[in-house]
Amino acid sequence: TLNIKAATTFYKGSEFTISDVSLDKPKHGEVLVRISASGICHTDLRARDQLRPVPLPIILGHEGSGIVEEIGEGVSNVQPGDHVIMSFNSCGTCNDCLKAKPYACENFPHLNFSGKMKDGTYRHSIDNEPVNTFFGQSSFATYSIVSDRSIVKVDKEVPIELLGPLGCGIQTGSGTVMNKLKPDVGESIAIFGCGTVGLSALMAAKLLDCGEIIAIDVHENRLNLAKELGATHTINAKEVDVEERILEITKTGVDYAVDSSSVPEVLTQATNSLSQSGTVAAVGGAAIGTMAKVDMGKLLFERTITGVIEGNSIPQVFIP
Repeated sequence: TLNIKAATTFYKGSEFTISDVSLDKPKHGEVLVRISASGICHTDLRARDQLRPVPLPIILGHEGSGIVEEIGEGVSNVQPGDHVIMSFNSCGTCNDCLKAKPYACENFPHLNFSGKMKDGTYRHSIDNEPVNTFFGQSSFATYSIVSDRSIVKVDKEVPIELLGPLGCGIQTGSGTVMNKLKPDVGESIAIFGCGTVGLSALMAAKLLDCGEIIAIDVHENRLNLAKELGATHTINAKEVDVEERILEITKTGVDYAVDSSSVPEVLTQATNSLSQSGTVAAVGGAAIGTMAKVDMGKLLFERTITGVIEGNSIPQVFIP
């Protein structure tokens, strides 16, 4: 057993408490990682506030990066000393995993939100009482146990402390555009919400040579950054009618939209802003039961709404 420090969430909405935690050794198919840094994602905060229900107490964090300290039996893809990013967990045996769609793993909820490892047991404890794991990694800690299916080996030349958000936020935004929507050169796209996920989607759109790249937010500083990163137009949703402005820019509506906000009214706006055969990708971590209004008459004319998990990414392929 290893004695570690971890930012622990004990009750709904609680402040993160730095706790002394016992961490068991890695079991079959697991890797012990010394954490260099961790991103923080809205999903962590939604879990803390129980908008995404998870068992408590729990150690959150799912954008960890670090150095492999020890490997369990059966692990062959990394070795001690390797620099790694940790991403979502998947089972590898369900229909979707076997179709190379680990992001759609049928066991995704259990492996990432149940608080337990794949074998149904715990790795963390405080005073011999189990503490739940989040996203198969709990990266808000000095060390983490993670499945070898979640591990992405990266070049040691790249500063490891910068790489954690590639495992979720950056992968989700950029992958949504590059892996799921796949816009052709010159097609238009609107990015609703310019946080990490939205800006990552925007950079991917720029990389793929989209035409109009429209960034929508309510914070002027985010919109300024969006312009710096490749937005051709920015819209402050507090100041103008977003749907009207998008129609002014594109004449016909956008070919694609990405909603990273998880706000129902924003998904409605994004859908209404589509061209006749446009597609909107909903990627925000909305709470289960969140409902948005959709004009079914507009959907009838070949518009599409799709959900996207982790940018349709196979982390070991996409992140490098």
